[in-house]
Amino acid sequence: MSFLERSALGLAAAIRARKVSPVEVAKHYLAVIDRLNPQFNAFVWRRDEEFLAEAKVAEDAVMRGDQLAPFHGVPIPLKDLTEATGQSMTHGSRASQGKIGRFDTTAVSLLRKAGFLFMGRTNSPEFGTLPVTENALHGATRNPHGIGFTPGGSSGGAAAAVAAGMAPIAHASDGGGSIRIPASCCGLVGLKPSRARIPKGPLVSEVMHGFTTDGCVSLTVADTAAVLDVLAQYDPTAWMTLPRPETSYLESASRKPPRLRIGFTVQGPYSTVSVSQSCIDAVTRTATILSELGHDVRPVQIDWPHSDESLARDFIAVWCTGAAYQDVKDWSQVEPLNQQLRAMAKAQSSHDYLQAVLRLQVFARKILHSWGKDFDVLLTPTMAMEPPPIGWLFENGETDAERLLWRCTEMVPYTGWCNVTGQPAMSLPTYTAPSGLPVGVQLVAPPAREDLLLMLGAELEQVCGWAD
Repeated sequence: MSFLERSALGLAAAIRARKVSPVEVAKHYLAVIDRLNPQFNAFVWRRDEEFLAEAKVAEDAVMRGDQLAPFHGVPIPLKDLTEATGQSMTHGSRASQGKIGRFDTTAVSLLRKAGFLFMGRTNSPEFGTLPVTENALHGATRNPHGIGFTPGGSSGGAAAAVAAGMAPIAHASDGGGSIRIPASCCGLVGLKPSRARIPKGPLVSEVMHGFTTDGCVSLTVADTAAVLDVLAQYDPTAWMTLPRPETSYLESASRKPPRLRIGFTVQGPYSTVSVSQSCIDAVTRTATILSELGHDVRPVQIDWPHSDESLARDFIAVWCTGAAYQDVKDWSQVEPLNQQLRAMAKAQSSHDYLQAVLRLQVFARKILHSWGKDFDVLLTPTMAMEPPPIGWLFENGETDAERLLWRCTEMVPYTGWCNVTGQPAMSLPTYTAPSGLPVGVQLVAPPAREDLLLMLGAELEQVCGWAD
């Protein structure tokens, strides 16, 4: 297939034009998975027979001249943390083997309605807790840009599948950076939308105060924009929801942005974290490009409202509830980290939990109150280091859950705060380190302004040429 047909939009256009059939597309990707997945371990469950049968139904619709959905016949894998009717759903845990989805989440339902064909499930760390994709049930997923390195997490299987060419696009989700981190590690586009931009519907509980959201990892900004158009629906039954913008995100991505004030910094909310030179170089190079494109680009100093320890402890107080909420019958089968997080959640009093939530709300309000005074969009590294080797997180033999999460901040200090504030943030693959590994940069916009990120991302894509 040509690259045009590897992008999700290009593939959808080729199917509509009858240049390629959904069955041919399905067989192509299944063959690539057969060849590459043993090496990278991105897919942990496949539904080949059903996938091919659905591709034949999609092909028949094309040949009849039916009205087609925007992504009719385009394959997509689902992340193994997301429920879908009749599909395996292990959450990367030995305690969940044999579980079958009882319903489609809102995001899955919208992807299905948009014409996507579900290929199978991609790997995730157990319960999505960590920024690396390694678990005791399925093993480690490996980075197609360097097999000894992590593809990030928690959507690491999704990112590895797209980067390796096993899928044209992949469903992903983000509660602390889980779309942006794998996008950075694997040289992809990864957008975390605003809080409430993508509704969760009445069947999915909101455990973490709106930190988490669905999305995708993709090869192009246009693909990400088009999927956001699919997912960004107003849903009055959802716990939180936003109205749809008047202009589609795909149209926004095709527009030249206004001249924007872009502040850049490598200073994250954790002052003790050191930043690798390649991540600094990625930001400075991207800042130079944006300046050459006509934007007002300048270094900025962020007055982070909380101390390192206060922000981390309050985030962990909320984060550990994600493990505690899991529907698990035999907790002895759960990995020690998540057993400890569950114990931490059960041990904290309702008063302490509420105080942590309120302090995070104050943190978010202070950030948002100051936004726009000195800059419209913030540019930072996505990660503080290049993709680390497989096993890096555990190489010191650390088993204490809180210390392991602290170690995670050495890798990813820049992403989680955007989940707290609810702002849209996007990782873009603007730089390749001398090692040959991708290094992403993060753009952060005001709430509900995904359009600004998509316009800037499309500008950078034209200059940097990562889609080629």
